[in-house]
Amino acid sequence: MTHLYKVARAAVACAITSGAFFAAVSTASAADFTAQIGHLESTAQSRHIMLEKVAELVKERTDGAVEFQIYPQGQLGNQREMTEGVQLGIIQGTVSPAGFLGGFNPAVSVLDIPYLMPKDAEKAQKIRGGEFGEALLATFDSRGVKGVALWPNGWKHMTSNKPLESVDDFQGQKFRVMDSKILIGQFTALGASAIVLPFNEVYTSLQTGIVDGQENPLDTIQRMKFFEVQDNLVLTNHGAFEDVVLFNQAWWAALPAEYQTVISEAFEEVIPELVAHKTAAAEDALKVIKDSGTTVRELDDAKRAQMREVMYPTARDAYLSATGEEGQKLIAIYEKAFADVSAN
Repeated sequence: MTHLYKVARAAVACAITSGAFFAAVSTASAADFTAQIGHLESTAQSRHIMLEKVAELVKERTDGAVEFQIYPQGQLGNQREMTEGVQLGIIQGTVSPAGFLGGFNPAVSVLDIPYLMPKDAEKAQKIRGGEFGEALLATFDSRGVKGVALWPNGWKHMTSNKPLESVDDFQGQKFRVMDSKILIGQFTALGASAIVLPFNEVYTSLQTGIVDGQENPLDTIQRMKFFEVQDNLVLTNHGAFEDVVLFNQAWWAALPAEYQTVISEAFEEVIPELVAHKTAAAEDALKVIKDSGTTVRELDDAKRAQMREVMYPTARDAYLSATGEEGQKLIAIYEKAFADVSAN
């Protein structure tokens, strides 16, 4: 039995257990094209709320011919199962954090590179929605899925029990990272050590001093209570969290061209609202962190540029060493796009 077949069976079993499979079957006849779309976030988080908004827009603009059925919180499996389920046609779509897709498509790990996106939302969207974003989505074609859109999903920041007043303060510190050569490279460039640890061990590792600090979005830092065992937070905006919207290739190809356009445009149309919702959640989390007594410092543009100058080249080179010609083409497109938006 192949691994993919095992995964396929696991995904179906998960869907049946949750009741989602039967719900989808019972309503599938209501539309000409029905897509079961799975993701990992809760119903209160930005990804789910905006997916529901997209579903409304698509249903309205296709006169009910296309229906999206949204399954949050891993109801259709973990992210690997959902991604491979889309590839196999067991489900029709998923919205996945790019960080979960590197093993499936190494090219997408370009999004792990620090300071890839400008902090300015409009400039970031020009890169995300322009030639670079199109080229990145196209890399999924050879992996058996259709990449339809990139969605912003917040920013990573850094915390530590030691001071983080300047670039030099990172020297000798130990930071927890996910298992990524790019993320390891970004801390190596700062003179820090990168320690790969599972997410469920982060709190205890910060508390006991196994690591000095970590990187995550504000709402994660607040929700996981990392701020309780960290003295300093620096608003670096160094890592742009991006989601990738994926559909089954056969399902997508069966859609009339006008429906494909409606779907693509709906995903892009809600991005400003998505950014606003995510920003509000981050601001709420930041208030909780500040009220706890954690020292909070925000990098100005000059210090952010200095951090980028130090971190970007090493992380980029780690990416290129893993992706070869495909990665080189993407980086070339990206660096031109970044230069263009930075000049304006």
